[in-house]
Amino acid sequence: MTKRRLGRRRGTLHLIGGLMVASALIRMSSTGVAFAESAVTAPESQPAGAPMQVATNVTNEATPGTLLAALQAREKQLAEREAQFEDRMQALRVAEFEIEEQLAALVAAEEALKATIALADSAAENDLARLTRVYENMKPKDAAALFEQMTPDFAAGFLGLMDPVAAANIMTLMEPGSAYSISAVLAGRNATVPTQ
Repeated sequence: MTKRRLGRRRGTLHLIGGLMVASALIRMSSTGVAFAESAVTAPESQPAGAPMQVATNVTNEATPGTLLAALQAREKQLAEREAQFEDRMQALRVAEFEIEEQLAALVAAEEALKATIALADSAAENDLARLTRVYENMKPKDAAALFEQMTPDFAAGFLGLMDPVAAANIMTLMEPGSAYSISAVLAGRNATVPTQ
């Protein structure tokens, strides 16, 4: 190829490239005008998180000053939305902190209640054990007379905790009807416990 043909081709390529650049600049300027007009015509009281309204009437009369004003207005809107979002996030952080404090207080109260219940159960068990030992150490005749005055459920509770020999000595001195009632309660109190 000659230098002349190569120069013509390069000239043609430069011309096509220049036309493409000019086309791109024209498109960008039209897009800038459309963006500026959409920002200018967007409502000021648009709720946070709502999509932006885009204007459909595009004119080529926008100046750099109006474009700058539109961009500044849009920037102000974005700053306001960001401030609202930050306020909401702060409120959520405060609420989360308060909930965590309340949960910690509930856990502490639950632990205190468990400790109180355990103490009360232990005290009740100690009282029953002490009273059972008192009945075991009584003369069987006196204990039998006392157990006959109790309801069969109540008497069976104490006799079930006693040493079997002491319980047998007391029951032999009781009236047969009372001894039978207490024996029936003792025999049936675990009948409803599941076996599997």
